[in-house]
Amino acid sequence: MAIFDLKSRVAFITGGNGGIGLGMAKGLAAAGATVVIAGRNKAKAQSALSELHVLGAQAEFVELDVLKEASCKQAIERAVERFGRLDILVNNAGTSVRKQPQDLTAQDWRLVMDTNLTSAFLCSQAAYPHMVRAGGGKIINIGSVMSVFASSYAAPYAASKGAIVQLARSMAVAWAKDNIQVNTILPGWIDTDLTRKAREQVEGLHDKVLARTPAQRWGAPGDFAGIAVFLAAAASDFVTGAAIPVDGGYSVQA
Repeated sequence: MAIFDLKSRVAFITGGNGGIGLGMAKGLAAAGATVVIAGRNKAKAQSALSELHVLGAQAEFVELDVLKEASCKQAIERAVERFGRLDILVNNAGTSVRKQPQDLTAQDWRLVMDTNLTSAFLCSQAAYPHMVRAGGGKIINIGSVMSVFASSYAAPYAASKGAIVQLARSMAVAWAKDNIQVNTILPGWIDTDLTRKAREQVEGLHDKVLARTPAQRWGAPGDFAGIAVFLAAAASDFVTGAAIPVDGGYSVQA
């Protein structure tokens, strides 16, 4: 369907070399987009590129350190120089430090906030003029069910993911005049490297997640292919400032 066609579109995905980011990259590529995956781990990126190329995707890697403002700007510029435009930005890079609030250091706090939130602001700001030049664009922020819920061991993560929803809403209002739609996906408990570490560190987490999730399973990165295409395509041109759970029903079950 034309409203889901992403041919001639260029997508830039932070943390696109694995997990949810790679799941979205595969979806966008399947819809015809050229995909730029951005991150620090070159070996992991090459593996991700191999998976994308097997699918027939046009995909490249750009080195990016989301903790550095200059790197965020330079990575966006390199993608535009290579492909001539930027239509879709997915702010997916994320991390967590699992400690009780009283045990967190200022360094722990800054690491999580800068990785999850500040990088999304910097990359969005860098992408903005290119999207304006293209006549519009799509920005997809990755929040979390922790944008809504809380846990004792994830204060900076929850704070960053709550804030990224508000950041998306503010940008959605500011940039609607430029035909740029900004939305947030709220993943539930997804089977990724990040959550595997959580299951090792948080006793009983696996069983608690299954007990609360009506779908009775953990999510998979591939579950994000469809929502990524929808929010990146013309199908969502009148959707902006939304926060959409992709969680198997976790957030609606009492």
